[in-house]
Amino acid sequence: MRIYNYISQIISQKGACYFILIDPDKITGEKLSKFTKHCQDSGADAFLIGGSLMLGNSLPSDIEIIKKSCTLPVIIFPGGLNQIVPNADALLYISLISGRNADQIIGKHVLAAPVIRKMNLETLSTGYMLIESGNVTTAEYMSGSRPIPRNKPEIAAATALAAEYMGMKFIYLEAGSGALNSVPSEMIKMVSSACSIPVIVGGGIRNAETAREKVINGAKIIVTGNYFEDEQNWDSVKKFSDAIHIKKSIEV
Repeated sequence: MRIYNYISQIISQKGACYFILIDPDKITGEKLSKFTKHCQDSGADAFLIGGSLMLGNSLPSDIEIIKKSCTLPVIIFPGGLNQIVPNADALLYISLISGRNADQIIGKHVLAAPVIRKMNLETLSTGYMLIESGNVTTAEYMSGSRPIPRNKPEIAAATALAAEYMGMKFIYLEAGSGALNSVPSEMIKMVSSACSIPVIVGGGIRNAETAREKVINGAKIIVTGNYFEDEQNWDSVKKFSDAIHIKKSIEV
């Protein structure tokens, strides 16, 4: 099954998807194997792997570890051309539409396209929008792009609608790794009302109640990341999963 169809099916069955973002610099080896198996057993739907800044080069081997540990899809969340590898199931083809840096909107994509085609990776075209979160995140700094002010949901809605008209399949509202504040629910509601494509929300989501609030306001995919780099928080994966999967009767 293609990953896009898989995601659509999960949204239809469960109300929303739960993605867990893995930073290969933070979780690797035996800990990665243990964590990903735990995530599958706890109800997660897929993994994102990658990030704005990667110091190591373990991405291909880390993907292999995940695939040996569980059966959930592994989707690359690329921060650069060096993060495009052939053994993933798909790749978020991200265009940073909230900024005005042409290299992040189309430039790097031109360089990446022949590589992706050669690897036969499924692409998930995604309008990526940085949202002001209370501090400067790695994504903001590395992209050289100012985020959308968190009190301007109309800007986010108009930008997301433009992305849909351009043919993108997903909108990603990103507060950033380690964000002080998550994406405001008012903004999620306005963006999801303006668009008919699924809205992904990530950054600064540290408890299940916040995750559920995002889904109630229109998010179809929730992403959590560095919260689970601390092994003491792993028991919360199931709480997040139960909160995000808002449909009570599920046929699998």
